[in-house]
Amino acid sequence: MADQLLQQAQDLFERQIDFEGQKLTELFSTIILAVTGILAFILGFSQGNIWTTLWIGLGGTALTFLLVVPPYPIYNENPENWLRGNSGISGSGIEVDGKKIN
Repeated sequence: MADQLLQQAQDLFERQIDFEGQKLTELFSTIILAVTGILAFILGFSQGNIWTTLWIGLGGTALTFLLVVPPYPIYNENPENWLRGNSGISGSGIEVDGKKIN
């Protein structure tokens, strides 16, 4: 039973994201952290309370974590088509200074 739960957790968290997904997560994290930082500063300053600033900043960081860290399927909409590997280098036709490398 524990092995099944562990396998489900691994399947959930070990997905891949593509390059466009990486750009999207970077954009999300930058925007959310900037907006919550500005909002935290304004509200904390207006209330004269440092705890308000810290809690809003912490909430923005937690929100960013929840939106960016898990590999949601939206982050893998443009997967790369990788080339298949060769069984070895021999016979690949690589030439260096006019000499074939085997």
